[in-house]
Amino acid sequence: MRHLVLILLTCMVSISFAQEDKEQRLALKKANNYVFEANSLINEDDFVSGEMAYRQAISKQPNTVAGIYNLGNAYYKKGNFEEALYRHEQAAKATTSKAEKHKAYHNIGNILMQNKKCKEAVEAFKNALRNDPTDDETRYNLGLAKVCAEEQKDQEDENKDDKNKDENKEDQDKKENEDKKDKEGDDKEDEKDKGDQEKKEGEDEKDDKGKPKDEKEDKGKGEDDKKKEQQKPKPQPGQMSPQQIKNLLEAMNNQEQKVQEKMNAVKEKGAKVKTEKDW
Repeated sequence: MRHLVLILLTCMVSISFAQEDKEQRLALKKANNYVFEANSLINEDDFVSGEMAYRQAISKQPNTVAGIYNLGNAYYKKGNFEEALYRHEQAAKATTSKAEKHKAYHNIGNILMQNKKCKEAVEAFKNALRNDPTDDETRYNLGLAKVCAEEQKDQEDENKDDKNKDENKEDQDKKENEDKKDKEGDDKEDEKDKGDQEKKEGEDEKDDKGKPKDEKEDKGKGEDDKKKEQQKPKPQPGQMSPQQIKNLLEAMNNQEQKVQEKMNAVKEKGAKVKTEKDW
């Protein structure tokens, strides 16, 4: 009885595996048919229908490398490098065949070169050569990718140096502006101190009423001169000043003396000389 049960279980498992294997083979067959249809549509430049057929193939057999790989190639030809890269990376992971891995990585390298990602392309081409070291085309593309990556590195270094120079210049300009502001602040402070000093000196020169002392002294001196001037006798209208009177008297005296001298001279000239009489 026990042997009968084991036999029945073995038969059931075998039938189950057989059924599953049959379904897988059927799904694979349908997927291959969709891939074949898609290839034909793509060759006829019917990208939309071809893309749909590839997607149907992948839905029937998610690990169908042919459908994934060919869909990636279709995207690459259309210039959709993002989708193409995704599909080829998917194909490289799905397959166990070195030949298929080589093709997938080779195309990944080409897509990365199109995207100007030369450093990443170098690694992709290296992975392709690891799976097929005899492919001269991959080796040639690897050489191009290395040259491109070196040029990009030099450009990045140059840009970095320029950026550092710009940053250093900005820092220098910033420092100069700060120094200038500090100097202007010091100058303003000096001017303020100078103004305060002048103000203090001006206040020192003022009297208790806030008026400048010099002005007060000058004013006092002017008032004294004015008083002296007022004290001097001023000639009244129609009258002579004492000095004028003095000068006039001296002139009159001089004139009178001259007249007296002339009269004396005339008298002396006209007088008769007395002689002795004879009796």
